[in-house]
Amino acid sequence: MANRPDLQTLLENLLGSRNVYYQPPESVKMKYPAIRFSRKTIENRFANNAVYKQNNAYELTVIYTDSDSDLPYKIANLPMCRFDRHYTADNLYHDTFTLYF
Repeated sequence: MANRPDLQTLLENLLGSRNVYYQPPESVKMKYPAIRFSRKTIENRFANNAVYKQNNAYELTVIYTDSDSDLPYKIANLPMCRFDRHYTADNLYHDTFTLYF
């Protein structure tokens, strides 16, 4: 099973920079484009009344300034990734995804 630092590295490689933030406090000044992510849930699989497999689900928010950015499409192509919604706030574009990793 992959761990959170592996996901951090994967997202940094997709973004092409280190602007990937795991559960950043409000005091952190993010640089854009950026990816903010946090753990959303843990999915358990059961057999014989016991957990035999666990998958972490992460909520990813891709934040960017260029409306024609291909970054959301790169994230959407990840295995076990689902697009949730798009919104605009503070003149920034946001796309949220759920990723099982």
